[in-house]
Amino acid sequence: MSNPARQSGWQIEQNASEAYERYLVPPIFAPWADRLVEVSDVHEGDRVLDVACGTGIVARRVAPSVGDSGSVVGLDVNEGMLAVAEETATDVQSSIEWRTGDATDLPFDDGTFDVVCCQQALQFFDDPVAALEEMRRVLTSDGCLALFVWRSLEYQPAYVALADALERRIGDEAGAVMRSPFPTWDGEDLQALVLNAGFDDVSVTIEIGSVRYPSVAEFVRREAASSPVADSLAATERSVWDELIQTLEDALETYRDDDGVVSPMESYVVVVDGVH
Repeated sequence: MSNPARQSGWQIEQNASEAYERYLVPPIFAPWADRLVEVSDVHEGDRVLDVACGTGIVARRVAPSVGDSGSVVGLDVNEGMLAVAEETATDVQSSIEWRTGDATDLPFDDGTFDVVCCQQALQFFDDPVAALEEMRRVLTSDGCLALFVWRSLEYQPAYVALADALERRIGDEAGAVMRSPFPTWDGEDLQALVLNAGFDDVSVTIEIGSVRYPSVAEFVRREAASSPVADSLAATERSVWDELIQTLEDALETYRDDDGVVSPMESYVVVVDGVH
């Protein structure tokens, strides 16, 4: 993948949004959301914006930290994702506002937020610098930016195998979709993007987590159901699926254990404390 995916390149219908919340948020995005909340150093009373919030896991996890005196806004361009976010956040709904909007043209006044978070979405924006400039604009002068971006595909063994197998057994589009969340940016690239948007004193670190599924077949099924090509994959003949599963089982043999399949996942953690 020579370039990060376009923002329009990972847009899914509401049924796939529901699958995303059910299948991908618990094993992948929830643990990283907890870490994102930690590094953003949110305090009671803070006003927090979750940019490209998806089904809202970061917004949900940060809401208890701001308390009754704070506020949380989850913003996404995908109304299907936001519908699922609103349905899911019933226990903290009163403290979260869900807004439809584009990250490169945030519908907020200057200096509206104390903290801006963005989990695994910067790589999908058409113009990541413009999105970062907008995040900077809506932050207070002493506000905090915290965002996570996956490292390149070579650092995500399960997804290397899945993308290769999908491309081989299903087609180029399916393989490209599974590669798209993992940009070729390195730490210096990310730092340059943030600095070019006007931020100072950028910290870029690497964190290593993992993803686990009960079986290789379940890994494929859940990822396929939650992707933009879910409908086309669902129409694939059973024999092709069987070949796909066998290809993945062979490729991931060293990551299989008595509880299923587990694989490392690596992410960049970008934090800026203070806009000026």
